[in-house]
Amino acid sequence: MVIRSAGLLIYRRVSWDIEVLLVHPGGPFWARKDEAAWSIPKGLVEAGEDELAAAIRETAEELDIAVNGRFTPLGEYRQPGGKIVIAWSIEADPVLDVNAIQSSEFQMEWPPRSGRAKSFPEVDRAGWFSLPDAAIKLLKGQRPMLPDLLTHLERAARSY
Repeated sequence: MVIRSAGLLIYRRVSWDIEVLLVHPGGPFWARKDEAAWSIPKGLVEAGEDELAAAIRETAEELDIAVNGRFTPLGEYRQPGGKIVIAWSIEADPVLDVNAIQSSEFQMEWPPRSGRAKSFPEVDRAGWFSLPDAAIKLLKGQRPMLPDLLTHLERAARSY
């Protein structure tokens, strides 16, 4: 069975530019990684859970913010490991402070084979990135979301 995650590509308009909110995973594996290490806020869809509800729940867990408004489906994106990420876009308040995020935590044995459990934040930081910068920071399997967001925004602009 294919693992399915759901997440939100949160964006804002700054002057004439678009910026997207990305999160950096916490924990020792990701501590020294930056390029191709960031993600949209996302997580696993639980059995019987609505995918959009999962995306909203996961974003709240990872950022400790409530996201509401008009969600637009972007698509499904197969990751290099086979997992499918279902994404929606939503425009955020331009002043959303990424420095105020409070992520939930997970536990893992650390250091390896030590027998000790240590807690780490699911997300150790978040940031607003221009689309060119986001294309560098995002995990490879999530990069196609960026042109899909632009396509959606261009269609929306033409319909006005």
